[in-house]
Amino acid sequence: MSDLDLRTTSETPPKAPDTLQELPVTTTKKIPKKLTLVPLIFLIYFEVAGGPYGEEPAVQAAGPLYALLGFLIFPFIWSIPEALITAELSTAYPGNGGFVIWAERAFGPFCGSLMGSWKFLSGVINIAAFPLMCIDYIEKVVPALESGWPRKIAILISTLLLSFLNYTGLTIVGYAAVLLGLVSLSPFIIMSLMAIPKIHPHRWISLGQKGVKKDWTLFFNTLFWNLNFWDNVSTLAGEVDEPRKTFPMALLVAVIFTCVSYLIPLFAVTGAVSVDQKMIAGKWLKYWVEVGAVLSGIGLYEAQLSSSAYQLLGMADLGFVPNFFAIRSKRFNTPWVGILLSTLITIGVSYMTFTDIISSANFLYSLGMLLEFASFIWLRKKLPELKRPYRIPMRLPGLIVMCLVPSAFLVLIMAIATKTVYLVSGLMTVGAIGFYFLMNFCKTEKWFKFSSGEVIEY
Repeated sequence: MSDLDLRTTSETPPKAPDTLQELPVTTTKKIPKKLTLVPLIFLIYFEVAGGPYGEEPAVQAAGPLYALLGFLIFPFIWSIPEALITAELSTAYPGNGGFVIWAERAFGPFCGSLMGSWKFLSGVINIAAFPLMCIDYIEKVVPALESGWPRKIAILISTLLLSFLNYTGLTIVGYAAVLLGLVSLSPFIIMSLMAIPKIHPHRWISLGQKGVKKDWTLFFNTLFWNLNFWDNVSTLAGEVDEPRKTFPMALLVAVIFTCVSYLIPLFAVTGAVSVDQKMIAGKWLKYWVEVGAVLSGIGLYEAQLSSSAYQLLGMADLGFVPNFFAIRSKRFNTPWVGILLSTLITIGVSYMTFTDIISSANFLYSLGMLLEFASFIWLRKKLPELKRPYRIPMRLPGLIVMCLVPSAFLVLIMAIATKTVYLVSGLMTVGAIGFYFLMNFCKTEKWFKFSSGEVIEY
């Protein structure tokens, strides 16, 4: 009998031999499902994109042609493979924790804990970018927020308010994401329609301003930041209604929706003018875009904070962190300890520069994704009979090739990182390894209560 069988609670009836390797569940606690298809689609959308607000640096770094090619090609080599893997493994293991469960089931507790630390740290570092982004747009209306204590206080207050909204529950966050998505996209829909008559296709092949050196580090980091984090939603699998049916459809729609929301405005604006919305429709549209950017930042913050908090809850179920990380609010049923810890770390890193925030998040995320690809391949090889309600229709050699292409890009992202990013990421990785052994010591000394490793099916 495998160690997986030993984790199954006494209330769980024996399973047939062909399902022994499924995720162990307990029937002692059932929590009502919260997320249905449409809110889940928009939560995934805000996990990844939140609108075409972050694609401008790609145009500035490499010119319209490379930016268009990047947003056309990158989804095929990165977004689609990551979304497919997320759909397969989320339906095979539909519990909170997502990629942490996958790494633990593939390679054991150490890799599961390391995956959890890398992805959690990358997530909360990434979250810090969104209040900063909101303040950057608001300061155009309120110049006092450009620097000094007013700016620092504004970042702090906005972070706390957004975290409180998250505390009120996934139902509110999910439907708020739908509203925020529609409103934040609306100015780009209008901009694109108004730009169509002014489009000159020759502008799409422009390589940018002559004499200006291309910033490939910024270009690739921008593509990566705008089109990654598809797997973050897996940490919410336990909160989704019928996850084995809902996840594949939600991911499919979200991939199409996200790519279209980037490409249409990018083709329209780069073909019409020098990427300046004021030249298309005047100042009124410029202000509308800025309002939409603030709303997009709010949606991004809410979606990614939810993933980080529920990841900690899943790690508590797996026994990687103490049980108190699984404590839920009695009123809103949200993991308030995870929300609080994520918020505190976010506040701590929110005063880094925007570039350092994004680069550090990308590096840690890359480490986690390399482990995730390896976990996916190994689970296919190790557990070929595992029940997979959604299964990528490819054999193992094809899956290896599918994972090698984005893995090469991950190595590129890591290779072009700055010394500061290497230092921050290295220290955090050492800390993550130390954290695993510290938690084992706490278990041995019985300083905190830990789960035995069973995962609750919510």
